[in-house]
Amino acid sequence: MSGHRVCVGDFEEEARRVLPKAIYDYYSSGADEQKTLADNTAAFNRWRFLPRMLRNVSKVDLSASLLGQKLSMPVCVGATAMQRMAHPEGETATARACQAAGTGMMLSSWATSTIEEVMSATTSSQGSAGIMWLQLYIYKDRELTLSLVRRAEKAGYKAIFVTVDTPYLGRRWNDMRNCFKLPSHLSMSNFSTATLAFSEGDYGNDSGLAVYVAKAIDPSLSWDDITWLKKHTKLPLIVKGILTGEDAIQAVNYGVDGILVSNHGARQLDGVPATLDVLEEVVNAVQGRCEVYMDGGVRRGTDVLKALALGAKAVFIGRPVLWGLACQGDKGVSEVLELLREELRLAMALAGCRSLSEISRSLVRRVNETSRM
Repeated sequence: MSGHRVCVGDFEEEARRVLPKAIYDYYSSGADEQKTLADNTAAFNRWRFLPRMLRNVSKVDLSASLLGQKLSMPVCVGATAMQRMAHPEGETATARACQAAGTGMMLSSWATSTIEEVMSATTSSQGSAGIMWLQLYIYKDRELTLSLVRRAEKAGYKAIFVTVDTPYLGRRWNDMRNCFKLPSHLSMSNFSTATLAFSEGDYGNDSGLAVYVAKAIDPSLSWDDITWLKKHTKLPLIVKGILTGEDAIQAVNYGVDGILVSNHGARQLDGVPATLDVLEEVVNAVQGRCEVYMDGGVRRGTDVLKALALGAKAVFIGRPVLWGLACQGDKGVSEVLELLREELRLAMALAGCRSLSEISRSLVRRVNETSRM
């Protein structure tokens, strides 16, 4: 098949064919009527490029940095839960592909591989390890939460991305209809008890994950918990799930190192804006006081370029990685990452940008809805 996959959409089509319906539905769904899900991708069509010509683009440098870590490109892999549902090697396969691509990976708290396993999958014989970050949910059990942070520190993870948009799980109709739960041979392997590992429990006629979150995750989370977390780790702290300038300013005032503009892949509150539409507001609000990244709806290299032009330091991709993983394990993930790399390289060259530093706000213009440009 691989000769026929020329865009991320081709990987999704193939993944839809190979994955069991409940698993494909879990990965692909948004909340409620999925208005925001559609808008996350549609938002990129609301912007046009204004390319510059005759710039000698014989060499285009994609190298980027995130929190001082050097990356081969400004495309990173975001946290997606339970990857062994897509492929037996799950997160370890994704981590190997990220290391091979020279980019970073954010591991979900709800991974089906342990924090330690995933890091050791990237550690080469020369001893150099991949760039890994931990996505963190704050549990009602704070000691348990801190144990995840300590394990990440010990294993060599470089930052903590704390998810702030999930005090409860969004209503995902397909998961409710499918009474979604993990296949019996898998568990959220960073937890030792069956209840916390989401491997057994009475979930009734609902999405098992929604029941799990209501039982385990702390909905009392407030800004003070950012202070609490900073007190307990020396790792850089990024808040994941900010959508307004006001919250971005608050985050900076609480001393975060980065903000990930995210609506959780449109899986939480349906009807929030597409992340691309609020990115610039967040970038303007923080005024360079911390790094700003974006996820949501990125499906091609031109999408990445638009996000960078609007001020993102890097973008994170979620579902495209799962589709690559479902198609062909680490080879499939590598193929997706290389595809996006080459699409971005070409888009930058055609726009007249030889490096990330030459990408600026003047490269894009929002389509005037009435003129249909």
